[in-house]
Amino acid sequence: MSEPSTGIDDVAFLTRSPHRVVALEALSDAPQDRDDLRAVTGSSSSTVRRLLREFEDRNWVERTGHHYQATQLGAFVARAMTAVIDRIETERRFREIWEHAPGEDDGFTIDMCIDATVTVAEPTNPYCTIDRFRSLLKAASEFRFVGPQVALVEPCLDELRNHLDDGLDLRVIDQPERAESFLRSHPEYTALLLEGDDPPVLVHDDLPTYGIVISDDRVAICCCDGDTGTVQAVIDTDAPAARQWAESAYERYLHEASPLDLE
Repeated sequence: MSEPSTGIDDVAFLTRSPHRVVALEALSDAPQDRDDLRAVTGSSSSTVRRLLREFEDRNWVERTGHHYQATQLGAFVARAMTAVIDRIETERRFREIWEHAPGEDDGFTIDMCIDATVTVAEPTNPYCTIDRFRSLLKAASEFRFVGPQVALVEPCLDELRNHLDDGLDLRVIDQPERAESFLRSHPEYTALLLEGDDPPVLVHDDLPTYGIVISDDRVAICCCDGDTGTVQAVIDTDAPAARQWAESAYERYLHEASPLDLE
């Protein structure tokens, strides 16, 4: 006597072949005939026929004439599978870089990044993180960042200078030694970044190993190697929860920051 099936068995059935979830999603969106399902799944006629029979046995689809459509049960399962797959795909994008990202102790969660753009430095494309940072900078009229972004800023100095001349609202909070080293290496920026009643560059003695960027409509996390300072990845998103987290962290560091004194 066979054991009764479980929810795990149904999940295993759906994930055993990628076309099964695709087919159930399509049937949840609109009625489909067998030709439609062959086209959307890339499967043979016999495979589609067997699949529909399996779906019917589970009461996931119903037939009207030559068309099939998901029942409420089938649509419920399709939504659940789509959500699970989306979450696993999100986890896969972060798997190799998560150790360099903010953690739960910082109030940051992976749920904030489900729809994020994740740019990871690769041996074949080591400058992709710089390119992504540059694109965020170019699109901004307001740009605030906290933490170790020197490796990203230095290759973008020309764009930064042009953007400042065009009225970019800039605020940088960095560690004193890093900010001092940068400005001594680039003295032409000293007047621009340090002078005035409200200088764009402030310093803080206790910053995280990651960077936080806040621009007009996106926030970004710059994931850096704590030992080398190398930028491993840039995670950027327009998710409200991520922005709320970034704004809160930024305001906390801003409140504790002070002007840099090069004397």
